[in-house]
Amino acid sequence: MHKQGKIYGVSLGPGDPLLITVKGLQTLQQADKIYYPGSLLPDGTTSSYSLQILQHYQLDESKLHGMFLQMSDNRQSAEQTYATTFQHLLADYQQGLSVAFVSEGDISFYSTFAYLLKHIHAHRLDLEIIAGVPSFILGAAQHQSSLAILNEKIAILPRMKDRDTLGRYLEEFETVVLIKVRSVLQEIRTLIHQAGLQMVYCERLGTAQQYITTDIRDLEEREIPYFSLLVLKRI
Repeated sequence: MHKQGKIYGVSLGPGDPLLITVKGLQTLQQADKIYYPGSLLPDGTTSSYSLQILQHYQLDESKLHGMFLQMSDNRQSAEQTYATTFQHLLADYQQGLSVAFVSEGDISFYSTFAYLLKHIHAHRLDLEIIAGVPSFILGAAQHQSSLAILNEKIAILPRMKDRDTLGRYLEEFETVVLIKVRSVLQEIRTLIHQAGLQMVYCERLGTAQQYITTDIRDLEEREIPYFSLLVLKRI
């Protein structure tokens, strides 16, 4: 009898290898193949934040397979990469293998897995998604502060450049989490300073390079990495 394959979407957590769930780690240990996302750099080399986390778990290296995306806004190239990766996943599945695709943070939250998910659903493959810790939750924990209490509202905004729009969100929501802030910090820095908001800036959470500050002036000369976020709260 042909063995049934299965696909797992496994969340790795924000960076600290110990913040994966027990279920997530057990799934990786038992998987036949593990696919991870990464970046294809202009010089032809590759890098992967997810792979750095995976390497802590002493998994069989032969099980690990990268999906590398060009760092550009070329969606056609990205969609081709997703389609090719899905064909590999499908072939593994049809061979009866247990296949995991991982993502840092939570795999349902701004993850590349979303683009594979539509193919998986279209083919009605057996799938289980294992939740994880997103970075802004770890940021609040590291700062030892609450994100919200009682009926307070939270907004999560990616690449928010428009100061007026951000200002309206800050009027409606007690807490605003800004992610993917590397390209927008200059535009919103003055608003943060003038509005008298409580601010927590975090980068590379859960790693040895983790950096947290509550002073916007600390960021004036700082190079902002991709893995960075801001938590803004009305005082």
